[in-house]
Amino acid sequence: MSKKSKLKIIPLGGLNEIGKNITVFEYGNDIVVIDCGLAFPEDEMLGIDLVIPDISYLTKNKEKVRAIVLTHGHEDHIGALPYVLRDLNVPVYGTRLTLGLVEYKLKEHGLLSDVKLETVKPGDQITLGAFKVEFIRSTHSIADSVAIALHTPVGIVVHTGDFKIDYTPIEGEMIDLARFGQLGKMGVLALLADSTNVERPGYTMSERTVGETFEEIFKNCEQRILVATFASNVHRVQQVINAAARYGRKVAVSGRSMLNVVNVSIELGYMNVPEGVLIDIDSINRYKNNEIVIITTGSQGEPMSALSRMAFDDHKKVNIDAGDLVIISASAIPGNEKLISKVINELFKKGADVIYESLADIHVSGHACQEELKLIHSLVKPKFFIPVHGEYRHLKQHANLAEKLGMKKQDIFIMDIGKVLELTEDSARISGSVTAGKVLVDGLGVGDVGNIVLRDRKHLAQDGLIVVVVTISGENGSVIAGPDIISRGFVYVRESEDLMEQVRSIAKTALEKCEEKKITDWSTIKSNIKSSLNEYLYEKTKRKPMILPVIMEI
Repeated sequence: MSKKSKLKIIPLGGLNEIGKNITVFEYGNDIVVIDCGLAFPEDEMLGIDLVIPDISYLTKNKEKVRAIVLTHGHEDHIGALPYVLRDLNVPVYGTRLTLGLVEYKLKEHGLLSDVKLETVKPGDQITLGAFKVEFIRSTHSIADSVAIALHTPVGIVVHTGDFKIDYTPIEGEMIDLARFGQLGKMGVLALLADSTNVERPGYTMSERTVGETFEEIFKNCEQRILVATFASNVHRVQQVINAAARYGRKVAVSGRSMLNVVNVSIELGYMNVPEGVLIDIDSINRYKNNEIVIITTGSQGEPMSALSRMAFDDHKKVNIDAGDLVIISASAIPGNEKLISKVINELFKKGADVIYESLADIHVSGHACQEELKLIHSLVKPKFFIPVHGEYRHLKQHANLAEKLGMKKQDIFIMDIGKVLELTEDSARISGSVTAGKVLVDGLGVGDVGNIVLRDRKHLAQDGLIVVVVTISGENGSVIAGPDIISRGFVYVRESEDLMEQVRSIAKTALEKCEEKKITDWSTIKSNIKSSLNEYLYEKTKRKPMILPVIMEI
């Protein structure tokens, strides 16, 4: 291999957005991918279930891809694997809990037997082509999280993954700060660090503070308790179980993802549940209210989640009763505030008491605040810095923080997805870009819904649809039947008979004009009907419904 090979760092997701984390590291003929996450759809993505990264660059270079390496088991870091591994059959490396959660996903998609999953533990080093990949123990809001040091021919690159510095973690040891310091002494070429909480001063509180709050709430409570949290927050679920067991309550779990995570965590020994505490959701009615805790999904107010369905009387097993205590143990992901408010209002209407983040210490973040970020920067002392995991404002603030710590502006790179950063031992520059972006998943369709379909859905959602059906003669092009008008989502036909009659008459006039001019080309006839109706409807209603002329020939 020539000495001139450069290390390329190519983020394909996770920058200028929340979620969809995936970064490509390329040297010569070897590629290692760190993480492979999904994002949840934005409001304007009507009907879309999930958003995954565009990996066309990786499929083009699939013979170079040595492996996908995972930092932890959250959806925004592992969720796209079932879709990506269909096109890219490469080994996947991760810690036990992370791969346990990946296994569940691959099983659901019928891919488990095709994929090679390789378990690693903190401290392990593996060789993948030109890269030596080292796993460093980290702490986050899910057990078994790691940061990654890539030892490359041009230098060491450290990727923190999602992290916080928790001196009293619920499970396992604290983050391996000593190793970050050792790497700093060896000399680190580049640091990629989590920017999610860069706007928050100070330190993130320890997860244990939440446990203390649960203890306080459970202590003298006579009500039935429901706790909504992220399914993947194993430590949080463990603390709810601990508090329930201490005060003699049984625990039932609701929500498919919550059940999956709890089962995997118990199986792998990451969750310790005393004998007889966990019961089936079907048997909750056998116990008094003060003997039950229900742990559920839906802390983000997602319409189909277990908590939302309970709040709106749509859950098969659990109804919210007056006097229930509902604890929402999570903070709102940006953009979900309205959904959460809607659920909280509904719970209050049902007579429940609701405790949410602004009322008590029932949630702490899994991400590092400013002082923790400063500590990592000071230990690692990188030559170059790339803020990752966040919207543009987060990346910019993290860049400012690095500058305040003494880094030169020209050594900090605020990247965008698809941009290529080329590094040698003493230089770094952005050199061009590759294909990157969003692939939308709707039901079983992956990537078959694009901007045009979304535009149509938006149009239909905002202004409705009018269908004009007409039957014409195959011999001479004369109108045999119609035009008939069908309206959906535009106006209620019975109450707008005059308007519909007028629409019919305008369509008829447009057809007659085409007949007079001997126009037989269907697309011209359709566009004449459309334009004459568009004008009239906008003038009358100030709305622009989608107009679909349908011509049948006999």
